[in-house]
Amino acid sequence: MHLVPAFGKLRLDAIGPKEVETYKARKLREGLSPKSVNNHLTVLRRLLALAVEWGKLRTVPVIRWLRVPEQPFDFLRFEEAARLVSAADLSLWHTMIVVGLQQGELLALRWEDVDLAAGRLLVRRSVVDGIVGTPKNGKGREVPLGEEVLRILKAFRHLRGPLVFCAEDGRMLKKGECKHPLWRACRRADLRRIGWHVLRHTFASHLAMKGVALKAIQELLGHATIEMTMRYAHLSPDVRRGAVKLLDGPPTPDEGAVQAHGTYTAHERRLKQK
Repeated sequence: MHLVPAFGKLRLDAIGPKEVETYKARKLREGLSPKSVNNHLTVLRRLLALAVEWGKLRTVPVIRWLRVPEQPFDFLRFEEAARLVSAADLSLWHTMIVVGLQQGELLALRWEDVDLAAGRLLVRRSVVDGIVGTPKNGKGREVPLGEEVLRILKAFRHLRGPLVFCAEDGRMLKKGECKHPLWRACRRADLRRIGWHVLRHTFASHLAMKGVALKAIQELLGHATIEMTMRYAHLSPDVRRGAVKLLDGPPTPDEGAVQAHGTYTAHERRLKQK
């Protein structure tokens, strides 16, 4: 709808920075948001990179992304999340809040990916438009499970098929089938109507508010870069303040030794380890 009309009749080596900048300006005039235009450019760059891999193009032209303002996001406060879980008639929502998977990852989750004994699950696949593939960033990941979600999953164990969350006949749920039950639960809990991704934001926001390091949150969410996780940084101001306050206290014995001698010698480090 967008890339083919603009670039479809050009030779690959005729797509350069000028053509890309012209495309960006045209799409902005048409009313598309910078985020949408950047999504187009991501696809374009991937196509050109594949052309290079296949020997059809020498180099990928320079593509500069548009500056996108930080987007606000919604999440449930602790009390709101508890109300939603109490009002819901499915374990799906509770699991989403305390595990933080993408909707497609949760719908494609199989019992073989859940190790109730070890308290972990493996995110190996995701479903998009009915097609099961790899997770969004192309990589699997391991997510540890707390006692609460372990209790939920053990109680929810069924024999309808390999999928953890499925229809009564064992088939995979469609995204539309999950939307209305969530909205009904919001209504019963006297909450605003929310979408699925708010549950994922809730998971990450609660971790940040409890002082979990952003790097750990990035790994649990499966974000490709830490920049994607930085949106939650403002939710943990007390943690940053507490970290700085550590500098106000007296040095520990080990820190005092470092101050006195500059650093440990290799022999001192070996003795210390023993």
